[in-house]
Amino acid sequence: MPRTIPERSDQQTNRRRRGSNGGSPPAFDKERYKQRNVVERCFNAFKQYRAIATRYDKTRESYEAALTIASLLMWI
Repeated sequence: MPRTIPERSDQQTNRRRRGSNGGSPPAFDKERYKQRNVVERCFNAFKQYRAIATRYDKTRESYEAALTIASLLMWI
């Protein structure tokens, strides 16, 4: 039977001090979370393109062009 590691006393004290909130966020906005998830997935999709992930292009214009091309390829 596996045993769990006991919590440190300072963590137990902090949990008791926070009470029923338990350190959870004050409110959860489902719509805002969906929008944030879309943005995070978009950034992760951009990371699949090596030139964008490593900032391979030297000039701002060529980097923006690479972003535009990657965006169009993802949209298609």
